[in-house]
Amino acid sequence: MTSQHGQPGPVLAVRWRAGATLVVTSLVGLAAFGWPFLAQPGSGLAHSADAPWLFVLLIALLTAMVVAELSAGGLDAKTVAVLGVLAAAGGALRVLGAGTAGLEPMFFLLVIAGRVLGRGMGFVLGALAVLVGAFLTGGVGPWAPFQMIAAGWVGFGAGSLPAAGGRPERVLLAGYGLVSGLLYGLVMNLWFWPFLTSGAPAGMAFVPGDPVAANLSRYAAFYLATSLGWDLPRGVLTAVLVLVAGRPVLASLRRGTRRAAFGITGQFVAGHEAEH
Repeated sequence: MTSQHGQPGPVLAVRWRAGATLVVTSLVGLAAFGWPFLAQPGSGLAHSADAPWLFVLLIALLTAMVVAELSAGGLDAKTVAVLGVLAAAGGALRVLGAGTAGLEPMFFLLVIAGRVLGRGMGFVLGALAVLVGAFLTGGVGPWAPFQMIAAGWVGFGAGSLPAAGGRPERVLLAGYGLVSGLLYGLVMNLWFWPFLTSGAPAGMAFVPGDPVAANLSRYAAFYLATSLGWDLPRGVLTAVLVLVAGRPVLASLRRGTRRAAFGITGQFVAGHEAEH
């Protein structure tokens, strides 16, 4: 599918019901990551206690989003099948990388597929790929729902990039892959950093009840000292894979979606009777 200017664009647009569900899901994610900055001292709630509820809520919201697209005609069996295959591939790539030195090839797929399928399905794909990878590795823990939300945002962002084609598109996606690799780690640390009671370097620990700006300053120092070295390889690997393999993978996904005729519905058109 191409944009009005003839440049490749996402195949699937987000309809209003699915869009509303996506907004709610993102708001839930923002609240889950950010609430400690507004909590009062002694609240005592840690993510080990609320993560199961967040996981159930996230699965329910993702299901509601897919159902909304199905009922509105935005998805069909072919689309769901492609989404399932890509989620399985993403989970396998997550197992392959296993987070070694921050190298996670799964993000290459999220960027490319999110670009082709669009914002809504990019978000669902990111969340499902992490979920599949977690089950394959036995890594289902309190961090899993946060990883699902953050990876979903990566796929969403790829589907939100401006229209482009050819080499400029691949450069755009490579730049996004680098930045999203860093931002993923920047966001993900928030699931545990406010609850560190020990292990945080001096002057980099979360202080409950302190002004948000002060805690953000401490977190910036914590991120630079502990996480940047892991997140930079993730971003660099994603960018390199996009530049090296992005062209054939983009072409393959777009060719597959064209053959599946996503977003096209058949209809009968009245015509003239055949002449005898």
